[in-house]
Amino acid sequence: MQYTYDYPRPALTVDCVVFGWQAAQRLKVLLIQRRLPPFRGQWSLPGGFVRLEESVDAAAIRELQEEAGISDVFLEQLYTFGAVERDPRERVVSVAYYALIDLQTHPLQAATDASDAQWFALTEVPTIGFDHGAILDCALARLRSKLRYGPIGFELGPKI
Repeated sequence: MQYTYDYPRPALTVDCVVFGWQAAQRLKVLLIQRRLPPFRGQWSLPGGFVRLEESVDAAAIRELQEEAGISDVFLEQLYTFGAVERDPRERVVSVAYYALIDLQTHPLQAATDASDAQWFALTEVPTIGFDHGAILDCALARLRSKLRYGPIGFELGPKI
């Protein structure tokens, strides 16, 4: 399929913030170690480019499965991030998603463009690529606001 436009268009990606919990443990976040540039070897949120034939929801599910081996989770759309220079490759707009899962029922398996996938305590998150720190902060704020409706049963850390 060939497209020709009179003006440039941004690329579209998805990014997934997956929080994990286990009884009597602190909340953790899933990060993948990038196999490809930019930010090769650094940690980031799982995510990637949306294919022409898929919805953004389907892209988020696919990327999470491909990069971390996680499937069968409810991903809620969080926010759209569109700062002009958020990606050094080109103009990219990202639709972010977040989820809260039980660590014991979702083992990790890094694949495709992720060389590793690990859980990090929120107090031990390394420097992460792109604008993923801002995405993580936004997701954590959303999760905290949802907790106002009732207890979940794990320790979120000192910021709660």
